[in-house]
Amino acid sequence: MAHSTFTDAALTIRPLQYRDLDELRQWTADVVDAGEMVASLETIQRLEQVRRWYGPLKVLSLFPNPWQHLFSAFVAERQGQLCGLIQVSPFNRTRSTWQVDRVVVNRSVVPTGAPTFFGDIGSRLLRYCFETIWEARTWIIETNVNSKAALALYRQNGFQPLAQVTYWSIGAEQLADLGGREPDLPNLLPVSNADAQLLYQLDTAAMPPLVRQVFDHQIQDFKTNVLQLLAAGLTNWWQRNEVLNAYVFEPQRKAAIGHFKLVIDRDGQHPHRADLTVHPAYTWLYPELMTQMARVLQPFPSQSLQVTSLDYQPEREEYLVRTQAVPQDHTLLMSRSVWHKMRETKPVTLEGLQLSDVLSGLQPAGKPVPGRMSWSEEWPLSLPSQVAPFRRQRDRWGRSSDHDASEPDASADGSRE
Repeated sequence: MAHSTFTDAALTIRPLQYRDLDELRQWTADVVDAGEMVASLETIQRLEQVRRWYGPLKVLSLFPNPWQHLFSAFVAERQGQLCGLIQVSPFNRTRSTWQVDRVVVNRSVVPTGAPTFFGDIGSRLLRYCFETIWEARTWIIETNVNSKAALALYRQNGFQPLAQVTYWSIGAEQLADLGGREPDLPNLLPVSNADAQLLYQLDTAAMPPLVRQVFDHQIQDFKTNVLQLLAAGLTNWWQRNEVLNAYVFEPQRKAAIGHFKLVIDRDGQHPHRADLTVHPAYTWLYPELMTQMARVLQPFPSQSLQVTSLDYQPEREEYLVRTQAVPQDHTLLMSRSVWHKMRETKPVTLEGLQLSDVLSGLQPAGKPVPGRMSWSEEWPLSLPSQVAPFRRQRDRWGRSSDHDASEPDASADGSRE
């Protein structure tokens, strides 16, 4: 069968090399299958950037640094031709959770008669990442809900739904209306590394336990070192962006109850983007924080604002609906644990054991040895007075042992009377 032959040893998986970029550059959107056309176009654009910066990326991957895993990719090769590509990246600072950025397959090199080529090659690529990247305990992916091929691929490889993500767009007219009043935010402070503990507690409280366990965020995930700050500054200068990062501090509880990160496009060519986090007990902060962001955007070119919400944040979605925000995209966040990869063989069952084999382990190792209880003569002086009757009874038993066993113990009977 073509299907079984295609998934055998003819397909090899290896890390991406520089010589592969020339062949990957020839891939076009009509021959690339990524489960959806938008992902295919983004992959081709991403490969052009990788080709331009491959030298620095390769050097950074040789020693530990914050950008060591900036671009981790593996390719599937069959008979000297590349037929698949997968890109992965760490999700948190400790690299306990990794995410699958994209999986693409070239249809032009797939043999005729293999209708499930995307699932076959994609599964091989995913399995290779699960076995190679040993530090990853959990994997996550985010795919469009309408991508049937991608959903089937991830479900086939053990991914389960974690949350539904909705991308909302707030128009320039709605932003102008929101910025017409003064927000009630007396304790709005800029974010620094000293506030990492507060932001970590806010992030922990804003998500359910299952999502919190998968994300596995730590305090260092909310800190920025000098190199990262310099790289972010250069990136924003190149893309002509401006970033505003602030949080709301509650002085009585000494905790952060709201946080937003606003990425402003100064040229007006792209929409503005915002990441919003609000404590579940302070949902009244949604209109205040949105009003604050709308007022910040007033001096810049009129563009829409993109905000993300997940299905475990119903108050945010209700507020976005009231502000006449338009949902742009719906995706599904899925996760997979790799703890079971330590033992993927079939475990030994108890069906083959006989009852006699089980009960034989419960038999005593030898016959019990009879013995007698003896009282020591050296009792400590601090024993309580309740021990004295036992001493007198022991003395009586010692005197009665000199008499014949057949004779009645008169002294004992008299003493009892």
